[in-house]
Amino acid sequence: MATPKSQRIGIWIIAIVLAIGTMGSFLAMILGTQNQATDQANIKKMEAEYQTKTAAQTKQLSDKYYPEFSQYGTAPAVFNADDIKEVTKTDIKVGDGEEIKSSTAQKTDSPENQPDSTYSAYYIGWNPKGVIFDQSIADGALKAPIAGGGLIPGWEEGVKGMKIGGIREISIPSEKAYGSTGSGENIPPNTPLKFIVMAIPKVNEITMPPELLQYYQTQYSGQQ
Repeated sequence: MATPKSQRIGIWIIAIVLAIGTMGSFLAMILGTQNQATDQANIKKMEAEYQTKTAAQTKQLSDKYYPEFSQYGTAPAVFNADDIKEVTKTDIKVGDGEEIKSSTAQKTDSPENQPDSTYSAYYIGWNPKGVIFDQSIADGALKAPIAGGGLIPGWEEGVKGMKIGGIREISIPSEKAYGSTGSGENIPPNTPLKFIVMAIPKVNEITMPPELLQYYQTQYSGQQ
């Protein structure tokens, strides 16, 4: 029996709608892939620009400070851990810039003892065996300096009174370093430390583009 014309028309309409829907999904998939590729290209471009700016700043600072600071690369030596009872400071060079009044992370009621992050620093840190556990010197240059403030208590106490441009050796008892916890292979629990610190004017951090920061945060959260 022949299919009524109205039914044939209905079937064709359904077929056309399904075809359009399938084509729309296919186009959306293509556009989505293209947009994703465009987004990835933009991310890579922002990454490259950010890394280039950061590297340029690091090199500029290294060119300026490496010749002076690098001479202390051989300063670390064995010391008696039992001799480090309190934070001690020895100025190797007195700076001629602004004084670091306080770098303590914990605020106090006294205005002169508020947290001070108005400086950056290069450093060399070593343990009683004379082993360097971390330093700013690497491959004949200086890495990016660290920002002052929010560091271990002994560092915070040790840099107080330094002037920008100065270089100081700081000895820190274990309880004002990493205490009974330690930090990594070269800082076992209850280990006193020594540092040579060079204070320089605060370095303005290269700002990461918000889109790039959001991308990293999304990637990180997706791995949790």
